[in-house]
Amino acid sequence: MHLDHDPAAPAGEPIAFDDFLKVDIRIGTVIAAEPYPQARKPSLLLRIDFGPGIGVRKTSAQVAANYTPEALIGRQVAAVVNFPPRQIGKVMSEVLTLGFADEEGRVVLFAPDQPVPNGSRLF
Repeated sequence: MHLDHDPAAPAGEPIAFDDFLKVDIRIGTVIAAEPYPQARKPSLLLRIDFGPGIGVRKTSAQVAANYTPEALIGRQVAAVVNFPPRQIGKVMSEVLTLGFADEEGRVVLFAPDQPVPNGSRLF
């Protein structure tokens, strides 16, 4: 599957609402962040607290072009929490942190505009 980051690209193929409900997108708070220079694109290793139901998960996120580790600590982010873990270099990524491409194609994280409880699910 190829993801098109072009804002002028047409919408993807229609899916059933039940297919959307299978994707478990939750809010968590970044509790640790550090550079991940082994990644192909500028990345950070993140540990994200998704609350008592899911707990703390780790991920490699291609966000180093727009964020420093210090700026992410305490920030809430959205992530898909029910994909199988994926090996990213030496790290097993446990969630997919969500973002959008800016005009230069760098990732801008997706987050609520007000604090919500960790583990809250997108609906």
